[in-house]
Amino acid sequence: MADIKFEIKEECGVLSESAKGWKKELNLISWNDAAPKYDIRDWSPDHEKMGKGVTLSADEAKALYDVLKNIMEG
Repeated sequence: MADIKFEIKEECGVLSESAKGWKKELNLISWNDAAPKYDIRDWSPDHEKMGKGVTLSADEAKALYDVLKNIMEG
C-alpha cells in the first residue's frame, strides 16, 4: 500500500480522548497535496498514527452541522 501524505492545516478541536491518549479530533487536512477537507478520526498523541475516519467537504460539514443542530434543538 502506498504511503498517504497528509498535512494538518488547522486543528479545529478534540471531541474525546481515550485512556491510552488517542484523541478523536476534528481537523482541516490536506490529503496527498489536495485541497484541505474537514476530517474526523482518532489520532495518536504524536499524530504519527491514525485510525479510520470520515472526510468532509465544506458543504458536507455544513450539512452535518445543520443535521446536528436540528437533533440537538429537538
